[in-house]
Amino acid sequence: MTARIAVLTVSDRASRGEYEDRGGPAIEAWLQRAVISEVEIIREIVPDGRDVVASAFRRWADEGGADLILATGGTGPSPRDLTPEAMEDVVERIFPGFGELMRAVSLREVPTAILSRQGAGTRGKTLIITLPGKPSAIATCLDAVFPAVPYCLDLMGAGWIETDPDVCKAFRPAK
Repeated sequence: MTARIAVLTVSDRASRGEYEDRGGPAIEAWLQRAVISEVEIIREIVPDGRDVVASAFRRWADEGGADLILATGGTGPSPRDLTPEAMEDVVERIFPGFGELMRAVSLREVPTAILSRQGAGTRGKTLIITLPGKPSAIATCLDAVFPAVPYCLDLMGAGWIETDPDVCKAFRPAK
């Protein structure tokens, strides 16, 4: 089954066309390097805000058939950064290890990584991962957590993702 991946950029300015979306393209470029199985990638830009982001998560998980949603932006400390709260509003289960690992690897690069509030959770057969907005931080975080993503999707009964082991060695237990 071809996996469907929604890439959601959360940014007031990018949604109004005042700022170039760099986060969404960075996620898509990372996926194109790392994923070797057939996947469908859909991109959307929405403004910051708890309700609008939660609505996008629900729409992609419930109606859009997304196996994986990768959201970028809205994870910092500014008042409009409410992506983590939006995710918590829609997920059924939270997987704190994703956020813990993303912050740990990011701290090796910048001390402000402790301000980031990335995380992950599931809604039905959809895994939602919230990422920072900076392209280099996106790559750092995906490099760290994506090895667990294909097996997580397997366990959930979601779409199949195979990775290039030279880019991202996905873990699947031996049979």
